[in-house]
Amino acid sequence: MSPVLDNLDLYWQGFLTSLGIIGWALVGSLLLGTLIAAFRVSPVASLRAFGSAWVTVVRNCPLTIVLFFMAFGLPEVGINVSFYTFGVIGLIIYTSAFVCEAIRSGINSVSAGQAEAARAIGLPFTKTLTQVVLPQALRATVPPLGSVQIAMFKNSAVVGAFGVGGDLWSVGRNLTSAQGYAFIPVLTGVAIGYLIITLTAGALLAVLERKVAIAR
Repeated sequence: MSPVLDNLDLYWQGFLTSLGIIGWALVGSLLLGTLIAAFRVSPVASLRAFGSAWVTVVRNCPLTIVLFFMAFGLPEVGINVSFYTFGVIGLIIYTSAFVCEAIRSGINSVSAGQAEAARAIGLPFTKTLTQVVLPQALRATVPPLGSVQIAMFKNSAVVGAFGVGGDLWSVGRNLTSAQGYAFIPVLTGVAIGYLIITLTAGALLAVLERKVAIAR
């Protein structure tokens, strides 16, 4: 394990960069996924069609295809930002489809009488969804949403293969290819970094699930 111990500073910086990617993708995918879920249950047919098409296309595309499109397709039409930004946006788009379906399943678990009662007192669709349905639905979506986000944490390693510098995956690649360290111990250090992230997230998710269960 000397390659890891000798390069702890690089691993630490890679760990922080990976956390940054995960943090942006977590917030972005939750917001975008919730919006697409609202489209999917909207009374407006065009919004429902858009939401359905988004989920069908994105969820059935491999993450690498989405990232290739972001990193190499968008520059072809004049959209140029850093690979870090492309990677984060691609991860947000890909994860949002799974977040949408998790939230939509939670919305469907709420009794139809709740929405009918809200409409009976004159609440429009947006207020019915945000003030009545979603607060109840989100409790039911904690386990599936947690699984989706933990999968996204692991998928963030794929982003490192598309030119994002300084993350855990890039650190491992540079240590093996540029500095000649042995492959197994270097990747063991990378795996430990991701295990710390995912195991911590899993523990926090378990605590949240217990609190939600008590709240019910």
